[in-house]
Amino acid sequence: MPWWSWILIWVALVAVSVLFYVLLGIRLFRQFMATVKDLSAAGEKLGHLAPVEIQESTETRPDPPGSAVFASPALMRHDYEASKSARREDRRRRRVQRKKDRGQPQALGDLDFT
Repeated sequence: MPWWSWILIWVALVAVSVLFYVLLGIRLFRQFMATVKDLSAAGEKLGHLAPVEIQESTETRPDPPGSAVFASPALMRHDYEASKSARREDRRRRRVQRKKDRGQPQALGDLDFT
């Protein structure tokens, strides 16, 4: 095989690889632009939503953050049990209201007889 045929083979291989990388770059660019278009559409959609107002808590806590480290275990147990029962009561109220809105029968344990 003459020496110039080797050069032609290498030129063809380099040309094919450059063509492959160009096509791969075009494909990646198009996918990137499609992603940017989707993100901008999502941003436009979210930009039209009314901002949510954050309500500041009117309840002031007398203890500064981090004071639980030095508090008594009995006080911490009481606070834990009180917040646990408050969360449980909130869940029960939401469940009763949800069932009431849907017209479903209430469970006896959910009804407040007091």
